[in-house]
Amino acid sequence: MKDLIRKYALQNAVKHEGKAVVGSVIGALMQEDPTLKVRIKDLSKNIVMIVNEVNSLSLEDQIKQLQELAPELLKEKVKEKRHGLKELSNSSDKMVFRFAPSPSGPMHVGHAIVLGLNYLYKQKYDGKLILRIEDTNPENIDPTAYTALETDGQWITNNEINEIIVQSDRLQIYYDYCERLIAIGKAYVCKCSSEYFKKLVDQKIACPCREVPKQNQLVEWQRMFNETKQGSAVVRIKTDLNHKNPAMRDWPAMRINEQHHPRVNARVWPLMNLSVAIDDHEMEVTHTIRAKEHMDNAKRQKYVLDYFGWNDPTHLFIGRINFEGMNLSTSQTRKLIEAGEYEGWQDIRLPFLGALKRRGYQPEAFLKFVEELGITQNDKTVTKEDFFKTLNYHNKQILEPVSDRYFFVQDPIKLLVKNAPSCDVEINLHPEFIARGVRKFKTSDEFYISKKDQIENNKLYRLMDCLNFKNGKFDSLEYENYKKTGEAIIHWLPVSDDLVKVSVRMPDNKLVYGFGESGLANLKEGSVIQFERFGFVRFDKRNDDILEFWYAHN
Repeated sequence: MKDLIRKYALQNAVKHEGKAVVGSVIGALMQEDPTLKVRIKDLSKNIVMIVNEVNSLSLEDQIKQLQELAPELLKEKVKEKRHGLKELSNSSDKMVFRFAPSPSGPMHVGHAIVLGLNYLYKQKYDGKLILRIEDTNPENIDPTAYTALETDGQWITNNEINEIIVQSDRLQIYYDYCERLIAIGKAYVCKCSSEYFKKLVDQKIACPCREVPKQNQLVEWQRMFNETKQGSAVVRIKTDLNHKNPAMRDWPAMRINEQHHPRVNARVWPLMNLSVAIDDHEMEVTHTIRAKEHMDNAKRQKYVLDYFGWNDPTHLFIGRINFEGMNLSTSQTRKLIEAGEYEGWQDIRLPFLGALKRRGYQPEAFLKFVEELGITQNDKTVTKEDFFKTLNYHNKQILEPVSDRYFFVQDPIKLLVKNAPSCDVEINLHPEFIARGVRKFKTSDEFYISKKDQIENNKLYRLMDCLNFKNGKFDSLEYENYKKTGEAIIHWLPVSDDLVKVSVRMPDNKLVYGFGESGLANLKEGSVIQFERFGFVRFDKRNDDILEFWYAHN
């Protein structure tokens, strides 16, 4: 019977990222033998005990044991998701990709998807990746974002961004091309009010400014830099006035904006479609990967490319991902930070890359998520819970083999085990990599356990890798004795003066406190470890005599 329970506990654990659920195991047993229904109450103790044992194993060990006990059940493992990226059309030996955020704030999980796709294709084709910070709208700039975008971008790409460009450094280039467009009759300075222009364009009627001679246009263009008032003139690109989409007709390319800019002093600014068309040509971009909301923008930009006889990059578009339960608006988040709702962009509650990095998430976990997503124009809604479930799975696969294990006892209470022998306990830093070394404990009869661990009379318990006890008295040292009738395995710490005080910042920003083993004092800040029976955490900083960790996931 125990083997039957164990095989279904192992199967359920393998299906669900290493954690079996008691109810699911019971369901599998009932399906195997419906007559067990009358015995479930008697069997429940063994089911709980075996599920706890299985959940204490690594996923790799669970798979190994299931292979030995019931290899046929491995065939029922959850189907593997698609891996690998589809081939791109128009590939060549010189592929250039770009990711172009605005500096309204640092990167969030949405940025990670688009940048991640560009980076993965850059790797696939051994190409070039450009981070282009598009800051030609002075009205929505956070000065700290320039550094943050570079830091986040290099983190998610493992420092493989080849070039970083800031558009406000290139104003003269945009001015020169705009003047050339006017000179060849493909652009003009429009002094009509926006309301009047819209009325004309909706009727497919040319704006009067459109036919002003080119020499006069160039004079008006120069006046925009010092005389013309803000809002009184824009440069428009000449397009098809009969285009079925009114938004395509003579779209604006340059405007006057006297809003303060943190990097340059200017009053004439290119709008996105002009600067993007010029930059993609000058930077020899071969492929763009961006949200499908930019489809019309790509059509606008093609007018500029065609007027200069430039090649159009191959455009790939991805559908919108609506992250339910996560606010990805940088402007709204900035206001909440300024109002004191959050403690900065790295507040643990925020879905921004700096905060997630600080919790211990690895860039490879995001890239795995992105790779499985691939390029699709289908819109999708992803709940916060589902997103983190997938991200946590990928992150766990990365952290499991590299993260050493330590004991942390949350909300500690003392446990006296009468007649317990003094022991020198050695536990491997990592159960699968013995060469990494051991943690050593000297124990007597007093231990710390968490107050959440409920100890009941007449039941046998085991202090993990140490001893068994019952009714507050020492029972035995051997695990085999516990295995027969044991209730639960509990992690612990010896009552000792060399324990360290620990706090863990949880995803809701609350702190939990407890004791950690002495070896934690030797960790370097930034280390990601696993607290046994608690989860993966990152050592953030020392606060006086307390070591503060940030919680990632279980």
